[in-house]
Amino acid sequence: MSARPVLIAPSILSADFARLGEEMNTVATADLMHVDVMDGHFVPNLTIGPPVVKALARVSPLPLDVHLMIEPVDVYLEAFVSAGASIVTVHAEATKHLDRTLSVVRDLGARVGVSLNPATPLDVIRYVLDKVDLILLMTVNPGFGGQSFIEAVVPKIVACRELLDGRDVMIEVDGGISPETAPIVVRAGADVLVAGNAIFTHPDRAAAIADLRAAASSAA
Repeated sequence: MSARPVLIAPSILSADFARLGEEMNTVATADLMHVDVMDGHFVPNLTIGPPVVKALARVSPLPLDVHLMIEPVDVYLEAFVSAGASIVTVHAEATKHLDRTLSVVRDLGARVGVSLNPATPLDVIRYVLDKVDLILLMTVNPGFGGQSFIEAVVPKIVACRELLDGRDVMIEVDGGISPETAPIVVRAGADVLVAGNAIFTHPDRAAAIADLRAAASSAA
């Protein structure tokens, strides 16, 4: 388990897109706003692009944690940073030259994240650990909200914490996160919990966030 406080990042993929501005205000007690960008190519779903991220940045009470599930990705990096992304996370599977892609994000002025699908081994990022602020480990196959947590990824979280060897890099976990699964991933080493349905289907979003924080704290 990491010694740092666990952060909560509501995923707007589960929000009401007709009321996004209002929806974001209902989760202002969280720490980051997780924005899933999907292209219908790298993942089997379509969501939003830079113009929507720019609009969200104007009204979000929290920093935007933008998760790019798109391929190609490099040509869009500047657009998403310019739109207001505080963190830009790219998939290792979506670029041929990962080191270069991560360096571009840093040079553009955003914090740098790298993501791995459930079946992608950690070795893929072994040689870029000093380039990143955040590693996002998917505990579902990306593309849709509401999927079931893949427990086989838990040992990967443990191995990722060991691989970091004390580096100041956050481990974010996304997919099937709830008060039931939060303690499992926090004990394994997660620092940031992305949750969609567990927050946005709850009638009281602040209470849902508090429940996740309490569940994460229980892992201590």
